[in-house]
Amino acid sequence: MSRTVVISQSMYFPWIGLLEQIRLADVFVHYDDVQYSKGSFSNRVQVKGANGVSWMTLPLRDYHFGQRIDEVMLDERTDWRSRHREILRQAYLKAPFREDMIRLVDRVFAQSALTVADVSRQSMLELASYFNLDKPGFVSSQALPVPGASSERVCDIVEHLKGDVYVTGHGARNYLNHALFEKKGISVEYMNYDRAPYPQLHGDFTPYVTALDLVANCGVEGRTFIRSGTVNWQEFVQPRSE
Repeated sequence: MSRTVVISQSMYFPWIGLLEQIRLADVFVHYDDVQYSKGSFSNRVQVKGANGVSWMTLPLRDYHFGQRIDEVMLDERTDWRSRHREILRQAYLKAPFREDMIRLVDRVFAQSALTVADVSRQSMLELASYFNLDKPGFVSSQALPVPGASSERVCDIVEHLKGDVYVTGHGARNYLNHALFEKKGISVEYMNYDRAPYPQLHGDFTPYVTALDLVANCGVEGRTFIRSGTVNWQEFVQPRSE
């Protein structure tokens, strides 16, 4: 049987596209022992409110360039949890499943977290559990005996986990060594995002906000909108002409 591996940096209450990767995975690797990129989705996410889309950002303490995601500390000198909870409460005052969303957020905030990786990983797991996407085994890259960097490490992780399919997001297009995977008999698949519209507050639909938006607006039935498939890397990188 085929075994699909997804490898991604943890993201703070991520957009639906990351949940779709989790849905497709047999093993999901939290890739957090890599360099943190300032402005990434590891510590921030978009929220859609009555006044448009805004950012909800985890504050960092003593950050310096070169730190890994699992080394970047949260700044607990500010009450960011209360601030984020209030942002979400205000954004979804009229949402039918607002209380589901708030309870999910409170479960994440009640857990101990020292780093950006801690809270982002917890937020992903809670969202996956809410939508019954717990099928994959979740592992941390830090716990795997696979050194290296870039495509070579990613490929070695998939091989170590006995995967024969690697599913990734669109960002990998610019750096992934596809031939390396093919040489080891691993099929590379890119997400073919459906971006399925669902009932959403505050104007025109946008798919790029936190998946908490799907919780608040649709409840557990929102899982039906988490349905994207994949496309083989050759078709994705070199699409056939019309």
